[in-house]
Amino acid sequence: MGLTHSHPQLFPGDIVEYPRNKYFSHFAVYYGERDGVPYVAHLTCRDSDSKLLLFGRALRSEVKLDPLALLGTKYKVSNMLDDSLSARDFYGAVKPDIDELIGRQLTFDILFHNSEHQATLLRYGVKKSQQIEKIYEHIQPAWKKLFKEKKL
Repeated sequence: MGLTHSHPQLFPGDIVEYPRNKYFSHFAVYYGERDGVPYVAHLTCRDSDSKLLLFGRALRSEVKLDPLALLGTKYKVSNMLDDSLSARDFYGAVKPDIDELIGRQLTFDILFHNSEHQATLLRYGVKKSQQIEKIYEHIQPAWKKLFKEKKL
């Protein structure tokens, strides 16, 4: 695992985590090198019509292949589900899926299809976002109380 300023050894199919702030990170999947430049595939909404997400959604998002350093110099390998799920074969499953997704329009949704969901879907075949699950852990008790009091 890499530290904030380290550059860990990456293998095709690894999930790369770029910490953005105290609560959220951006995730990508290491694709490999092209002409000696390391690349990652990631779900992005940076070219959507609006810079502000409407209700946490961007309708014009896509999976892009970008140089690793373009997304940031602070990153770490974060194959967080390796203990519970098997990683899919990179050349037989992950790479063909990435190649098929590049340039296709997708919907980014902060709760249901963010960059972490996309990265885990590519690596494991399962959409999962641990950072969103942590938020739910804090919100859910408040929601339950509001439902009991019939205020929600």
